[in-house]
Amino acid sequence: MKRILIPAGGAILATGLLAAGLAGTATAASDVASDPMAKSAADAKAIAQFWADSNGAALKAAKQSNIWDNKDVAKLKSKGGYSADTKPGSASPIGQEKKPSTKTQNVNMPKTIGKVFFVNGKGEKKWCSATSIQSKYRNLVATAAHCVYDTQSNADTMTKWVFVPGYYQGKTPWGIYVGKQAFTHYDFDVYEDYDRDYAFVTVYNGIHLGGGKAKQVSKAEFEKYQGVKDAKDVEITRAEFRKCKLDPTSIQACWAKRGTNAEPTGPDFPGAEVTKVEVSAEKYKAARVGKGNGFKFGEPVTEIVTDSDAAKYKKLQEGNAEKYPATVKQDARGNWTITHYYTQQWYKPGTATKFYKTVFFIIEGYAKDAGRLGDNVGGQGVAWNQPTGKYVRVFGYPAAPHPDGNKPYTGITPKWCYGKTTKKLVGSAAKKIEEHVALKCAMTEGADGGPWLYKYSNSKRLGYVNGVTSTFNDQNGNDRVDYISSPYFDGETAAIYKAASNVWSGKIL
Repeated sequence: MKRILIPAGGAILATGLLAAGLAGTATAASDVASDPMAKSAADAKAIAQFWADSNGAALKAAKQSNIWDNKDVAKLKSKGGYSADTKPGSASPIGQEKKPSTKTQNVNMPKTIGKVFFVNGKGEKKWCSATSIQSKYRNLVATAAHCVYDTQSNADTMTKWVFVPGYYQGKTPWGIYVGKQAFTHYDFDVYEDYDRDYAFVTVYNGIHLGGGKAKQVSKAEFEKYQGVKDAKDVEITRAEFRKCKLDPTSIQACWAKRGTNAEPTGPDFPGAEVTKVEVSAEKYKAARVGKGNGFKFGEPVTEIVTDSDAAKYKKLQEGNAEKYPATVKQDARGNWTITHYYTQQWYKPGTATKFYKTVFFIIEGYAKDAGRLGDNVGGQGVAWNQPTGKYVRVFGYPAAPHPDGNKPYTGITPKWCYGKTTKKLVGSAAKKIEEHVALKCAMTEGADGGPWLYKYSNSKRLGYVNGVTSTFNDQNGNDRVDYISSPYFDGETAAIYKAASNVWSGKIL
């Protein structure tokens, strides 16, 4: 899919509070690459249902992103420094547009962070970290560009892309927010330049899936229904099956699972069962003792019968000696006896015919609009062209092991790091990076896309996104991640943010 560039002088401009915050930003409209994600509300609803169905099974099955392998975890090198391309600028967090941030050292996790889930070009379910940020329509998510654009398969944007703030083990407390449009730097899209490894994604209003009521319907209604539905097979009696098949008004589908006949086999077949086969006295005497087909089955069985019963059996025997092979005798006292002889035959057991009805349900009221992202969890501010060497708090969901195999993180709960960013920007030849900012931090992959928050206020749980986690590095060579890095947020970053922050997305429902 060809990428769409926002033209210079186009209609997407900062207005209101954002206009004031973005004043002085470099005009770099040609740097903006925009990609559609879920193109319609119907598509978005289907994506949300994909992740939410079966109690969030797909969410639970997703693994952390894995674009970096152990050989990518290398040392960063100093590249000297970067000159800001415009004056420092910022956009205030949601709810703090006219209120200054306060400094604190106690750490409360921001309400805005969560995970972005997506399906990559290989069909794998993956996730990264991300945060809600300030925007005109309160519908914007910031993350790493490699969590949006599939560099490994050289495809376009990841499919089935959603943001779940406050995600925890399949739970979506504030709903699922489906990506509508992704904004990245043209250099990342075209050249995979990790100096531009950031993305801003507009999302539809959130959607809550769950809590609806099940209603039994006919098969025809079930097939037409576009919402969440379910069908269950219930075993019934033969009489119920007959009644169901004869009732033209039944809304159930009735069917039979035919049984299977027993099949001859050997005694060693798992689950094999033995039956007795009546044979003549001669065959019985010739049969061996033990376990196997044709071997003796117990001792002969003799019954005393009346004269008439003996006569009847002898007549049957004359007609079919193979079917009636018993020995008929009269003893010295005149009593008639019939002696039966048996050998073994082993069988794989058959199955009985079973009858079922399929009951169809639709889940009415299952989907509910959750409202706008920023109204529900707030949104961090955004800052660019800020000096390095300043304190930041970095949040994310690390999950991957260190290169040496040690795995201190689960990816279930968010973690944080705190410290000063490097004063000199750094690079990595392996990743074609020349202008990243680094921070001493041991978080591993899964934390990528997580926000670097400048001037973070613990009481408000808000700050300014001044970077996103991009790479993981080992500076001391002990096969442990000890530094992470982020692209430097400059005027070009602000231009991408500006293009995204004024775009409306709308509702799914």
